[in-house]
Amino acid sequence: MAENKKEQLNVGDALTQSEAFIMKYQKQIIGIVVAAAILVAGYFLYQRFYADPHEAKAQAALFPGQKYFEVDDYASALNGDKNGYIGFLKLEDEYSGTKAANLAKAYAGICYANLGKFDLAAKQLDEFDGSDAMVSPAIKGALGNCYAHLGKMDKATECLMSAAKEAESPSLSPIFLVQAGQIYESIGKYDKAIEAYQTVKDKYFQSYQAMDIDKYIERATLEKK
Repeated sequence: MAENKKEQLNVGDALTQSEAFIMKYQKQIIGIVVAAAILVAGYFLYQRFYADPHEAKAQAALFPGQKYFEVDDYASALNGDKNGYIGFLKLEDEYSGTKAANLAKAYAGICYANLGKFDLAAKQLDEFDGSDAMVSPAIKGALGNCYAHLGKMDKATECLMSAAKEAESPSLSPIFLVQAGQIYESIGKYDKAIEAYQTVKDKYFQSYQAMDIDKYIERATLEKK
């Protein structure tokens, strides 16, 4: 029994592992998948709304921020520069109601997250209104990560599980499911953790996360006893 106890994670240990996992994959999820998806979406939006002068202006104003974002200059992307770029935050207000302003909310949230300002990040990401099959769940997953950093674990798991379901993606969904599972473990919801891990094993068995998923399932099962 004592040996089994040693193998089990207490709440603090599980939370530490969960946070480490989030930090490990945050750049991958936010910096690559979301950025690429938003850039693609922004390109098509620009093509579609070029005839609308206000939308076209908003898209043009967004472009320099995307460049700052790509090189991880999150402060300049958020607040602008001395060369006429106004920043994502001002862009949201000046071009309110445009598709570009909506994208700016997503970008601003991601910038804040990378700067460690998770409360501000969560506010921005929560205000993003998207229906794109790739961008929307990725933003929701990023929001779940922010809630985890803020200690709002129920909200975090709700967002991550919803993001995994919406994405239906072998690249995104397993990441969100494992994140949710680890957070469930940290708050003692072992059945839900096992369910999340089992979904990875059954539905996304070809994913990278599935390679070690049996270890997660075994650990959560031991913790449950």
